[in-house]
Amino acid sequence: MAIDSKIFKTRALTAIVFAAIMLVGLLWKAESFLILFTLIHFGSWYEFIKVIKKINSKTYGYYLPVGLLYISFPILMMIDIGFPNLNHYLYQTGYEDTFLYSPLFPCAIIFSIWINDTMAYIVGSMIGKTPFSKISPKKTWEGVIGGALLCIIVITLLGYFIPAAKSIAWYHWVFIAAICAVFGTLGDLLESKLKRMANIKDSGTLMPGHGGFLDRFDSMLVATPFVWLYVKMVL
Repeated sequence: MAIDSKIFKTRALTAIVFAAIMLVGLLWKAESFLILFTLIHFGSWYEFIKVIKKINSKTYGYYLPVGLLYISFPILMMIDIGFPNLNHYLYQTGYEDTFLYSPLFPCAIIFSIWINDTMAYIVGSMIGKTPFSKISPKKTWEGVIGGALLCIIVITLLGYFIPAAKSIAWYHWVFIAAICAVFGTLGDLLESKLKRMANIKDSGTLMPGHGGFLDRFDSMLVATPFVWLYVKMVL
């Protein structure tokens, strides 16, 4: 399957703007991080309700608790690992920590998913032949495996060489990247299944070539709880 140059250019331009906004939100300061994920939270909820209404307009309210598991809890977990010293800060009298907000793990999740998605698309477009799932016909095993391997390699190298990440042993970045690649792909399939049930192509029109909030953050929403568990239970 050859790469469609027109689609690729549209996706690339949108991705550049999207990446710039994400990086400002992640790296500027704690307030920008909270604003960014508040917008993602409510934007995802808005689209989720629209999708569920298309699936079943009469009883969509019964599906709303699913949204808490699918959207709200993962966002809260992302915020939690962005503030690793929050409990210490709240409960220790006189405790001052200039590094209360740390973008380390949020960036690891976002970058892992970006790399995995991009490399899976490129590898799949170049050499993909074996269909991965009927839910998402364009995905191939070659793309999925290639994206995951390149994601693990790049994130591990970044974790090893970037000074801010050296506080974490390099092999932890292998596991975190692998978790993001595996569960991020499952998150993409889950959202594709919802769209098929709703008979729509994209969950929204926010980003040309990328769709809406759920289209862009579906992988993150499913991968984040598993990274959170790894960070809390292993690190």
